[in-house]
Amino acid sequence: MTLLSLRAGRLALDLAPEAGGSIARFAMEGVGDLLRPASNAALATGTGKDTACYPLVPFSNRIANGRLAFGDEVIHLHASWPGVRHPMHGDGWARGWGVVRHDRLSAELAFVHERGEGAAGWPFRYRARQTFALDETGLTIGLSIENLEDRGVPAGLGLHPFFARDADTELTCRLGGVWQTDADVLPLQRAPVPPEWDFSRSRRVEGMGLDHCFDGWDGLATVTWPQRGLRVVLSATEAFRHLVIHVPDGQSYFCVEPVSHANGAVGLARLAAGATLGGEISFRLVTF
Repeated sequence: MTLLSLRAGRLALDLAPEAGGSIARFAMEGVGDLLRPASNAALATGTGKDTACYPLVPFSNRIANGRLAFGDEVIHLHASWPGVRHPMHGDGWARGWGVVRHDRLSAELAFVHERGEGAAGWPFRYRARQTFALDETGLTIGLSIENLEDRGVPAGLGLHPFFARDADTELTCRLGGVWQTDADVLPLQRAPVPPEWDFSRSRRVEGMGLDHCFDGWDGLATVTWPQRGLRVVLSATEAFRHLVIHVPDGQSYFCVEPVSHANGAVGLARLAAGATLGGEISFRLVTF
């Protein structure tokens, strides 16, 4: 597995194009890993499943029972994620990406999906791109999906970072509503954000057990590691106004995922023929 290494000041970023166009490691000298680092075994799978961060294209999260309703069409997709009966997280995480360019501070990766290619069976052609720009203050990732069909089709995108989680790690963000879910983490109905999930003031994530999609996000979130004296300000452009927050029990990571659409709702997200949906997500580091 060949990694692309970017370095700027105290920051180190290692990319794994062949493993789902993922981030293998994002770390700060003297502080440690900011995201969960990928093991050699994880990278050897050729997927981004257990890496530090991977792209979500052409959809985020699950499509219930593989049934994608789009206008008057109903498309049936195969399960794509180990141990999950619902197609999940699209195609990009499970495919190798090509390297368009790479230098010490930046890189560009691309992935072209042909119609019906792969286990997920996504029936529409698209081209996805990622750009990475590292400097001494942080990382900016550009993510886009281009519709290669001659008609409008469903399309979405997102980013799935696994933040390192200490006992005192905190999260701050402003959210509008939340989708209640069933036992398969499929959305049931939208509801106001309850007080116990209100992150408008910084609060610890430990023990929250969340795996929900929120809307009404203003594009800003802050992850703070008090004992490390470090925070990351996560910001996303207009394309990403939903946020999936996943805090699994008993793990050393948690996820704050900027995405373009609500869980299961990519069928409502039409991308015109030849059009591109894209935006940027940045991670700015502040020490204190």
